[in-house]
Amino acid sequence: MDRNSIIGIVLIGVILVGYSLITKPAREAQMEAIRRNDSIARVEEMRRQELAQDQAQNQVQPSGQVPSTATPAGIDSSVYQQQQRNYGVFMSGLQGEEKIIALENKLIKLELSTKGGRPYSATLKKYQTHDSLPVVLFDGDSSQFDLQFFADNRRINTSDLYFKPGTSQQTLNASESGKSVTMRLDIANGAYIEYIYTLHPKKYLVDFDIRMVGMEQFRTDNVTYLYEIYFPSTEKGYQNENSYTSLYYRYREGDIEKFSMRSKKSIQEESALTQLEWIAYKHQFFSAVFIARDYFESAYMMNERFDDPGKYIRHFYSEIDMPYDRSNDQTMSMAFYFGPNHHQTLSQYEEWKLEDLVTVGGSVIRWLNEFVIIPIFNWLSRSIDNYGIIILLLTLILKTALFPLTYKSYKSQAVMRVLKPQVDEIGEKFPKKEDAMKKQQATMDLYKRAGANPLGGCLPMLLQMPILFAMFRFFPSSIELRGEKFLWADDLSTYDSILDLPFTIPMYGDHVSLFTLLMTVTTVLSMRINNQTQSTSAMPGMKTMMYIMPFMFMFILNNFSAALTYYYFLANVITLGQNFLFKQFTDEEAILKKINSRKAKPKKKSKWQARLEDMTKQQQQLQKGKKR
Repeated sequence: MDRNSIIGIVLIGVILVGYSLITKPAREAQMEAIRRNDSIARVEEMRRQELAQDQAQNQVQPSGQVPSTATPAGIDSSVYQQQQRNYGVFMSGLQGEEKIIALENKLIKLELSTKGGRPYSATLKKYQTHDSLPVVLFDGDSSQFDLQFFADNRRINTSDLYFKPGTSQQTLNASESGKSVTMRLDIANGAYIEYIYTLHPKKYLVDFDIRMVGMEQFRTDNVTYLYEIYFPSTEKGYQNENSYTSLYYRYREGDIEKFSMRSKKSIQEESALTQLEWIAYKHQFFSAVFIARDYFESAYMMNERFDDPGKYIRHFYSEIDMPYDRSNDQTMSMAFYFGPNHHQTLSQYEEWKLEDLVTVGGSVIRWLNEFVIIPIFNWLSRSIDNYGIIILLLTLILKTALFPLTYKSYKSQAVMRVLKPQVDEIGEKFPKKEDAMKKQQATMDLYKRAGANPLGGCLPMLLQMPILFAMFRFFPSSIELRGEKFLWADDLSTYDSILDLPFTIPMYGDHVSLFTLLMTVTTVLSMRINNQTQSTSAMPGMKTMMYIMPFMFMFILNNFSAALTYYYFLANVITLGQNFLFKQFTDEEAILKKINSRKAKPKKKSKWQARLEDMTKQQQQLQKGKKR
């Protein structure tokens, strides 16, 4: 890459950073203007109501009789007048009875309420909480699905109004064929609002259409859909569950964004001013997603985290601006996804990229999970029921694929081991600090003549790191492991516990995970064996750190998925077994003879080596000049 290319890349970076800094205040100013307009509208509405109330009081006849507008029997006149002022032509919707209508198939039961015409609860039939209760994503007391808009100079909330169902049945079963439920709010002059919910067999997706007919006569504007859920806690490992729960959203035909799951803020807010395709309230294993068949205009979103274990783990809230064009008859087509974060299930809705809700890492890690780990895992799952055995076979397959790298790493370590006495001799020959350059030069010359690569044992191990990280992202988010038992672990998706402590240790928790202990012991043992190949004089502090690291990971992973620590334990055991076999079939004396014969052959210096020696001589001459 030439100088001009580097300058061009730097300039592009400066322009992008400058653009983001310039546009951000503009976006914030725009949102502030929206909030200011909403505040002004609310103040004007309050003034209008006060004026209407004063006029109503002035219209009372001297005899004390009420105006000509009759009050229905059984309703307090002041309450009725207040309703008239607040709802106008919409007040007929205040009278009604709340009924619950169930729309279900073999996967999901969605209850709809005639009050507000809204989803009242969603139950996933094939899943249970850690304490064997049905998984209910939300219920009437912990959710809000509400269409709000300005009409007839009033702010109308449909959650206060009663809709008329299009069926007299209490339950509609969509297990064999698709079923629809219609909720209709009649207003005046032939105008109405209609909600249409449609569920198909073997689907977690619920089609949702909002039809607004004749609403333009009331100067309807600012149509917003409120979407709010207090997401319940369903898992045993609250800390792990909390770490994988967040709010996601996708721009129209664009990128997917999410609220930080590591943020220390208890409340996070975001305003998306461009068109959106969907907003997802994502739990560790389940999601409630609101999807636009076309697009949402914009949205304000809020994510509130509850750090202490309780009934709820998150409070999600969204105000979503709908694409209402003020036509006489407009249908806004949308959908709800109430279901598991299962990669294959979400992949059915490829046009929306919902499979990205499964947290399997980014870039290389995601590629490994999607095209290597998950396909192998699913292939094994089709013929084996025990997930402990599946993880064992998955580990064996991966370790077999990595066998050439592992063998190459061991051979390099064997070469370094037989050269260790000669490296120690060089260290004794140059014990002084001022001779460090000579010592390094002599050591490198030894490696060069012996044909050894001091990094040969490290590079193959580094190439295996992406797989370790891929497993770190895969197992805690794999819903297939949820509720699966193996040996002493009651649930492979969360931590295994052989001892519950009467107190909580910071970072470690209030229990003892046996798989984590086994992982730690085998890691320390593996490091001890590997350290025997290292020079005793090389970085002694690093050796101490290497022994500390396994115990640090023990504290961190004690609360993680038992499947993850079980996999790391298996990987360590297989590696120890491979090293034992390699040692049995490796003749170190033969390696030493081969090295000595190679050292005896004269070798032509490479240009790089010649330059390195020239630089060393120049540095030594400079040091001598300084001493004089």
